Amino acid sequence: MSLIVADFVESVVVRGGEAEVIGQAPTTIRLLADSSSTGGALSTQRVTLTDGADGAKPHHHANAAELFYMLDGTAQLLSGDQIVTAQTGDLVVVPPGRAHAFAAAPGLNADILIVITPGVERFEYFRHLERIAHGKVPPESLLEVQELYDTYFHNSAAWNTLRPRPGK
Repeated sequence: MSLIVADFVESVVVRGGEAEVIGQAPTTIRLLADSSSTGGALSTQRVTLTDGADGAKPHHHANAAELFYMLDGTAQLLSGDQIVTAQTGDLVVVPPGRAHAFAAAPGLNADILIVITPGVERFEYFRHLERIAHGKVPPESLLEVQELYDTYFHNSAAWNTLRPRPGK
């Protein structure tokens, strides 16, 4: 077992109205604390998905675990080849190296607190996703930054069966 020794001495307080917001319904991401503000201990975001919206496509983190705490609603989560349906109050923790993905359950909403530990500077990753959404950079540009953000993409038959892409 390893212990993360964080290098920060002051409490991190992020007021709800002060968090940077990326996107808008059906997918909204509130950037809460990045690795640099927690001495590398963790990074955390709040993701709100409405009307069955997709969250993250299948990927893994080589060096970090990812925690999903359901603040409200119902989400579908991929963990390896297993699909988990999580509801308000449920907690799912995915270990490093395991493929995972998440989305609101079809026709439903999901409000999820996500914590990655140890922390990885993730805020710029989410800003990159926003640039892709607005057509400023191509989706393939994520492949160039997988190592930088410890986010490696996967193809998942289980996820593709559960959440087929339109036109496929």
